[in-house]
Amino acid sequence: MSATATATATATAPAPATAAAPPAHTDLLVPATATDAELSAHFQPVFDRIAAGNLEREQHRVFPHEQVRWLIEAGLGRVRIPVARGGFGASLRQTFQLLTDLGEADPNVSHVWRNHLAFVEDRLNAEPSAKNDVWIDRLVAGEFVGGGWTEANNGSFSNLKTILSPAPDGDGWRITGAKFYATGSLYADWLDVIGRTEEGRIITALVRRHQPGVELVDDWSGFGQQTTASGSANYADAHVDAADLFPASERFSYQALFYQTSLLAILAGITRATQRDGIAALTARGRNYSHGLAKVAAEDPQLLQVIGRVSALAFGAEAAVQRSSATLDLVAAARAEALLTGDRSGTAEHEALVFATVETTRAQVAIIESALTATTIVFDALGSSGVSKHRAIDRHWRNARTLASHNPRVYKERILGEWFVHGTDPTKIYGELTDSAGGQSA
Repeated sequence: MSATATATATATAPAPATAAAPPAHTDLLVPATATDAELSAHFQPVFDRIAAGNLEREQHRVFPHEQVRWLIEAGLGRVRIPVARGGFGASLRQTFQLLTDLGEADPNVSHVWRNHLAFVEDRLNAEPSAKNDVWIDRLVAGEFVGGGWTEANNGSFSNLKTILSPAPDGDGWRITGAKFYATGSLYADWLDVIGRTEEGRIITALVRRHQPGVELVDDWSGFGQQTTASGSANYADAHVDAADLFPASERFSYQALFYQTSLLAILAGITRATQRDGIAALTARGRNYSHGLAKVAAEDPQLLQVIGRVSALAFGAEAAVQRSSATLDLVAAARAEALLTGDRSGTAEHEALVFATVETTRAQVAIIESALTATTIVFDALGSSGVSKHRAIDRHWRNARTLASHNPRVYKERILGEWFVHGTDPTKIYGELTDSAGGQSA
């Protein structure tokens, strides 16, 4: 495929699904009914309360248990669920705008929601079933899900060491293994854990957190995102109900993009917070350098230029999140159409997924550049007072650098080049969650 052809392919979005109302058995993936104004009016006051204590929590590494509970009570965990099923009926674009706004208030709290919202999305995409209805009811009731995918023992999806076995007494299953980067786990009711059976089937298990055999360890040692509960999770013969097992191969197709866009939304929020705190710190400066252009720092044209550039970087980051996340709505619409018509070919969904992958990857490169630049150059407007520990403006760079280290952008830039020059499918970069032995499905 030529460069011209591939550029054209990414510039034209796939047509969305038809607007016909789906039947009752596909009533989870439906067009959004919420408005931006309604969502903001409901959630922004909670975000403002969370922002009020962010600096102190950062300075003393205080875990935001109360703040996460505020959001659960406000209904953030069910924001994507249709109104008819007890949610808010938000689109993916709107959901990621909320995560951006929350990321400005506290990027740690925003990050805590990444795994929960991804599991909600998986349930919205699932084939209709009684057990899926049970999970929708749990999510609407406010039950919260933390993460547990990454192996702590250097295992990979092709070599998982977390094992699921039938319980000896016939009562469900047992899970044993160790995970790291278990984001949100300390706040959770359930842990979304991936493992394999002894026959090689790759399974997602929803494990109740509060039970014997589950140990969560606060051993995250990163210099940023310090209160996301991204430490270790150990499972020693922990119980799993058979109804809470799902084939990993059936996870929703845009799951990797959902996880990535969550990080991008938080990065956009951090960039906005950098602008906010940069303005406050510049305004508070009591003196300027003798070789500056004004006696008052806040009136110095060069320092104002720095703030202006930070604001443009924040604008670009947020705009990139909004554009790229809207393409995920196209994938969801294609999935809804497939459920409606019974089309199992996956052709339309894959076309939408390719488009969304390219847009998300371009957004990743652009947003990381914006966030890291803004969180660095803001100090050029602040002088020595800007590095004061009581302001902790450095937290913005530390948090942004930590988030940007997920899924390194150098690889993503190469993947974009491969797509534009050779038309290489960008959706195949992570491999597939297929069974590692025997070719069996759950």
